[in-house]
Amino acid sequence: MAPSKKSGSKKAPAKSTPKVSKDPVFPSRPRSLRIGGDVRPQGRDLSRFVKWPRYVRLQRQRTILYQRLKVPPVINQFTQTLSKNEAASAFKLLNNYRPLTAAARKQKAKEAAAAKAAGKDAPAGSQYQVKFGLKHITTLVEEKKAKFVAIACDVDPIELVVWLPALCRQMEVPFVIVKDKARLGALVHQKTAAAVAITGVEKGDEKALSNLTSVAMEKYNNNVDLVRQWGGGKMGLKTEAKLLKRAKQVEAEAAKLAKSKGL
Repeated sequence: MAPSKKSGSKKAPAKSTPKVSKDPVFPSRPRSLRIGGDVRPQGRDLSRFVKWPRYVRLQRQRTILYQRLKVPPVINQFTQTLSKNEAASAFKLLNNYRPLTAAARKQKAKEAAAAKAAGKDAPAGSQYQVKFGLKHITTLVEEKKAKFVAIACDVDPIELVVWLPALCRQMEVPFVIVKDKARLGALVHQKTAAAVAITGVEKGDEKALSNLTSVAMEKYNNNVDLVRQWGGGKMGLKTEAKLLKRAKQVEAEAAKLAKSKGL
């Protein structure tokens, strides 16, 4: 008779848990789940966790590149805009000669037709209006019909208007660079405008135009330094800190060498 086998369950060997070495530099701080323990503190700046839209990231990257790289004078001149007071006086003058909207033109045509039917003279408006459109403004500048040109500083791509200041200087047409294309666009009932111009003003605004012309000629047309000054070349905070640290090390080594020589 075969020996009977004992049916007994063997105990599984205990699993050895690996010992985790605790880092004293980064101690574990278990989260407190008591009342108020899971509430984020108020006032903490979380902007670095935000995923910004693509156009915001492009704006910031472009700004950083313009600061780091060497920017030619032709492009760098667009950073030299009119001051707040000068820009206010320029827009005040341009606002007086805003072109009519489609509804206003339609109403004016109706009034002119009604006056003509009644045998009266149609009400005459101003013969001068703000001109816009790059091709139109280029033609006005080439023919020296433009009396004053305002160029936006934030046109993208910049190649659209990078040649316009040189053309204005060549034709001796006063020009200024202002902030920004949206503000110029509001003058002509558009979202944006790269540049606007006026071909003349009424008698009451001749003095204001003369003042703006003198400012434009002094700051832009006749300013030789404006077309010679390079931009960019500004290092970041980390690079400046590294260079400062390196300079201090060089000074310390020079002082140590001088001390060893007994100087």
